[in-house]
Amino acid sequence: MTLTMTLVRHGRTHFNARRILQGRCDSPLTRDGRVGVRTTARHLADTPFTAAWSSPSGRAVATAVELLRHHPEIPLRTDPDLLEYSFGIYEQRPERVLDEVVQWTDLVTDVLAGTHPGLPGGEPGADFMHRTREVFARIAQTQRDGHVLVVGHGLALGAYLAMVDDVGLVPLPNASVTTVEVDPDGTSRITALALDVAGQGHIAARPMRTPTPVPSVA
Repeated sequence: MTLTMTLVRHGRTHFNARRILQGRCDSPLTRDGRVGVRTTARHLADTPFTAAWSSPSGRAVATAVELLRHHPEIPLRTDPDLLEYSFGIYEQRPERVLDEVVQWTDLVTDVLAGTHPGLPGGEPGADFMHRTREVFARIAQTQRDGHVLVVGHGLALGAYLAMVDDVGLVPLPNASVTTVEVDPDGTSRITALALDVAGQGHIAARPMRTPTPVPSVA
């Protein structure tokens, strides 16, 4: 009765490649981003998915649709609580502009702790962590068992992983694969972490600290 969740970060976008902040705003996948997603799709082609969820952001949906080409019988559901953290007035601006105001390490530490009040026009850390916790609990309650695909974003997926285990903010490469198992009593564990099966590297990943990878379970 254990539920397995495969978490995939969306493919690389034009904003990712240009180091532009992209939370609630969106940009299309780059050519190599699409290639990376297709590589991940082939890697997951034989995974026995029973359900699929995605953030409603275009980049996440485009990634999920490509992954599900190998699983045409699985419908895709979207949930707004899987959306990325909102950077407020810093959306669509270079990462370095925000870095001049607050260090990424400090921002993420406070967001994960739920103590950051939110950037101007953005989302308070407590609200972000609450909705992230709730959406993954809701998916687990809905599915109970089986194997669920969840496509989302670097900070949002990373926040969930930080709830599962003390791994800090994991630098998730675009189109990377992470696996979490959830027992009926709610106990969760990471069984594979940030597997860069598409070879996208960490061009668009901003770590708080890099954890020791959890070995994949056969």
